[in-house]
Amino acid sequence: MPNVILYNMEGKELGNYELNDAVFGIEPNETAVHTVVVAQLANQRQGTQSALTRAEVRGGGAKPWRQKGTGRARQGSTRSPQWTGGGVVFAPKPRSYAMSVNKKVRALAMKSALSAKAAASEIKVLDEITVPEIKTKQIAAMLKNLNVSGKTLIVLPEKNDLVYASAKNIEGVKTSFIGMLNVYDLLNCSTVILAKGAADKLGEVYA
Repeated sequence: MPNVILYNMEGKELGNYELNDAVFGIEPNETAVHTVVVAQLANQRQGTQSALTRAEVRGGGAKPWRQKGTGRARQGSTRSPQWTGGGVVFAPKPRSYAMSVNKKVRALAMKSALSAKAAASEIKVLDEITVPEIKTKQIAAMLKNLNVSGKTLIVLPEKNDLVYASAKNIEGVKTSFIGMLNVYDLLNCSTVILAKGAADKLGEVYA
């Protein structure tokens, strides 16, 4: 099983922590990861874009000029697509971009992302991540003590408003918890900081 060093918020080593091999030690499945990420990004699209076709644009009832004899190209309406103010050819209309992914594929993608991070030594486990009050300096000090920089994902076992509010103003730092953790956020960071309780829960849920 993958072993990592267990830290506290001061950056001191407390010993080793054994990650669940069934969650953090599998061979990553790139196809599953790709499918889940594409679906997640697609589901975030609003799909509210809209434009008017020539049938929906106001006006254009009268023929601009007679059919023959003018020397100009024949025209039937000033609301044809080639006219200024005319309709749009194949105009976009509101639609849903939602994609559904099999539950087992989602689970495989999550385990693949966690295993890839573990294999790349991009996971740090802390005994706990707590702050007594909303204080950005405390989370910033934790990151400094752990020698972490760049995009960082802090994963908690459950929602903690104090930690979330303390970390939200630090550039590149995102806070999540087990119920909201997703594959895209895991792949979009250079370091994952797991609270020990969160690592335990991941092992229980996905093993």
